[in-house]
This record gives sequence, C-alpha cells and structure tokens, in this order.
Amino acid sequence: MNKPLLEVKNMKTSFYTHVGEVQAVRGVDFHIQPGEALGIVGESGSGKSVTAMSIMGLLQYPGRVKEGEVFFKDENLLKKSQREMMSVRGNQIAMIFQDPMTSLNPVYTVGNQIVEAIVRHQKTSKKEAREKAVEMLRLVGIPSPERRIDNYPHEFSGGMRQRAMIAIALSCEPSLLIADEPTTALDVTIQAQILELIKELREKLDTSVILITHDLGVVADVCSRVIVMYGGLIMEEGEGGDIFYRPSHPYTVGLLKSVPRMDKAEKQRLIPIPGTPPDLVKPPKGCPFAARCPHTMKICLEEMPAYTQISKTHRAACWLLDKEKSERGGE
Repeated sequence: MNKPLLEVKNMKTSFYTHVGEVQAVRGVDFHIQPGEALGIVGESGSGKSVTAMSIMGLLQYPGRVKEGEVFFKDENLLKKSQREMMSVRGNQIAMIFQDPMTSLNPVYTVGNQIVEAIVRHQKTSKKEAREKAVEMLRLVGIPSPERRIDNYPHEFSGGMRQRAMIAIALSCEPSLLIADEPTTALDVTIQAQILELIKELREKLDTSVILITHDLGVVADVCSRVIVMYGGLIMEEGEGGDIFYRPSHPYTVGLLKSVPRMDKAEKQRLIPIPGTPPDLVKPPKGCPFAARCPHTMKICLEEMPAYTQISKTHRAACWLLDKEKSERGGE
C-alpha cells in the first residue's frame, strides 16, 4: 500500500461550554490515499464536520483539539501555528462548505475571490491569476466565464455559487479536497451535476476527496471507501461494497434501512432509527448506539468494544462481532 496522503491518529476534539465539555470527536483514526475518494457519513451531531474543521485548523473558541495527531505529507498539522496553516489551507488542502451564500464574500466579485486565492498561494501576477480564474470557472461549467467572472455572488444561482466555491477550492490544485455537505441546499438536478463535477475533477486533477454527508446515496455514487460515524466515534469503516452490501454494525444497518430503495419491486415502508443521539457532555461508558440498538447486551452499556477486523478493508466496533461475548449474551 502507498503511503497515506493524510493520516488521522486518535484525534479528540471538545467544546468547552457553560454546560460542560462537549466531547464532539472522541478518538478517531483513519487515512486517505493519494487520489482516493473517502466518504464520512452519519446523523447530524455525529462529529463529521468537527472532524473536518479539526483537520483544517478552523475550530473557533470554545472548540479545541485536545489530543491526537494529523499527518499530511508526513507533517503533523496540529503542531503548526495558524500562520503556518494559512499556507496549507486553500493551497495544499481546500474545503467546500455547506452554504456557498455565506462562504462567498458578498461585497467582492466572484473573480476577485478566486484571484485572491491564486495570488496568495502561487505568487503569480494578477493578470495571470485572472486568466487562471477564467479557466477555473470554465472548468467547473460556468457559462460565459469571461463575463461572469465580474459578477457578484448574489448574481449567481445556488448551483453556480457552489460551482464558484469549487473553482476557488481547486484554483491552487490542492492535493486534498474536503467537501462538507456540498449539495445540501441544492435541488436534486443540481446536486447530481455538482457530484458529477467533483468526480470528473478528481479524475482530471488526481485530487483526493473527503466527502462529508448524511446522504448514503451521494456516498455510493462518489466514494470508494466509507466511514460511518456516531457519537463522535467511528462505528464502521470499509469499501463501498462492504458498507452497502455487507454492513456489520447495527447503526450502519439502521441507516441503510432508512434510505428509500429504487431496486425493490414493491413499495416498502422506511424504517427510522428510534431514539435520539447520545448527550456528548456525558457520553455513555459503552457503545454510544446501545440505547437505540435492537441487539443491545449488558456489556454494550458498560464497555466500548474494540474494532473487529472483518476483512482486509473492513472493520467495525460491535460486541456482536465478538462471538464469545455474543454467545453468552454479553454478560
């Protein structure tokens, strides 16, 4: 196996609030290879976006990465100062945020915002940067880019604003693109176009992609490997086929059952996951999914299981995979 482009080791992130320490991410380990597309899925509050913001060094007070390591090209990003991170963000690692209307500056033209990123990181002249900005707008499918480069964000539709965000993110040809719910505010047709664009650009530029979403259909379409998060932890990790056809954690099974299926002959009622996510101010001692799991055993409430390596590419943290414990009823 090639050396990972990004490797996250035992990362823990908390928010220190007036009600106590919110343990948003409680020790995650994963990696991404050069040119790979990795999906991170889970319900709202599972720690997906906080994981991305921790990697990028974009956490604001009262959030703090309190433990762990994040190696990018053999350098620990968590050891870098904010000044040093400014040369990494937007240049080597770029991020697309959920809402392009709040991510784009309304008082600057779209072109100015792309040019600024190019000039800052690539040390080119403004003329060369503008030419590249036009090319980037053309690359992401903006019609008449020579004219639209001087438009303001409010003059773009929602889909075009998201395309402009992708153009900004990719303008310096980063090695890693983190897309945090990039299609949330868009209609279904535009969603499909944006996802197809991300796939095409990944292949064309050989950029690694981390796609964060709660939409399993999006992940199935774009990603070769999937991480399932819940309660600030990774519940299951595997290749697309492992997760969608051989899920091993009850939470993953629950997520899949709650997704509409188009390949079934008869109409089927969707099965929601009962209950609510855990309180991360006082996270449970055992498996965070135990209170909602139909297979809960006594040990599930008392102790978090270790990962079981199901195959070379597939792992899950569930006591059901421990034959000895499950046969004895988890006592």
